Amino acid sequence: MCGNKLLNVRPLMEKNIITIGTRGSKLALWQAHWVQSAIQSNHPDMSVEILVIKTKGDKILDVPLAKVGGKGLFVKEIEEALLGARIDLAVHSMKDMPAALPSGLCIGAIPERERPHDVLISKNGTLKDLKKGAVIGTSSLRRAAQLQHVRPDVSIRSLRGNLDTRLSKLDAGDMDAVVLAAAGVKRLGLQERITEYLDESIMLPAAGQGALCIEIRQEDTRTGAIVSGLDDPITRWAVNGERAFLHRLGGSCQVPIAVYGKIEADTYVLSGLVAAVDGSTLIREQMAGSKGSTEDVGIRLAEKLLEMGAGDILERLELESP
Repeated sequence: MCGNKLLNVRPLMEKNIITIGTRGSKLALWQAHWVQSAIQSNHPDMSVEILVIKTKGDKILDVPLAKVGGKGLFVKEIEEALLGARIDLAVHSMKDMPAALPSGLCIGAIPERERPHDVLISKNGTLKDLKKGAVIGTSSLRRAAQLQHVRPDVSIRSLRGNLDTRLSKLDAGDMDAVVLAAAGVKRLGLQERITEYLDESIMLPAAGQGALCIEIRQEDTRTGAIVSGLDDPITRWAVNGERAFLHRLGGSCQVPIAVYGKIEADTYVLSGLVAAVDGSTLIREQMAGSKGSTEDVGIRLAEKLLEMGAGDILERLELESP
């Protein structure tokens, strides 16, 4: 979150226009329009505009993310527009956010989370029903490693592009199944396509999966005040712990890291894992703490995994990375 040391660069209602920066995919636009509507509902006199910004990740679709830079590919150009004051806030999928933000930017709000799990969309039944050698499409090393850990007999094929593109490749017969984030499928009204919600015991999600990130300039108290009403404390506590875990491990799309935190009563329960790319080794642990100490829980869980051998996996992956 942004913290309290902010400089007020503009009076709160000096101008009644606020500009949202977003990617141009159907899902990204759904998210931006959701934030636009929420702001307008809370501030009826505010005019909220949307500016579409094409990122490097949108331009490079034929190369796996891990080989071209990982998570930052989907946010860098938007963050540059934010730092340059071309936009007032950016709306991202939280799972696309690198563990560390650029200087001068912060997370202004994290709205209530959609279901964070991954889903299988298949023409041939659930994950356990798929035939030996079945081809599953995913662009995520995290998903691929966990899939191959539970089903070493399946084949993983790199799959990039927006949600419609991925589903069209499945429908064209290029593969037997695809794995996607439940949140995106549901937000676009395609939940009838879901074959199976993958249980946490099979597939832990990415840090922040299912949550939105509203990113702002750290000194901009005007925008900070406007978006603060969209923040959901339960989601923020959970996601802050996940991101602390990711940050301690130095994770990106280039490393199969998964983590999921949830608030149960007043207790924060965090599950995390680090895996070898081929799924042959998977180190997993769970830790709990108070909901007021989620970031500390995230750091302690990461350090526990490092003690259990995750550091060796991460070091090996770093040596093997291009």
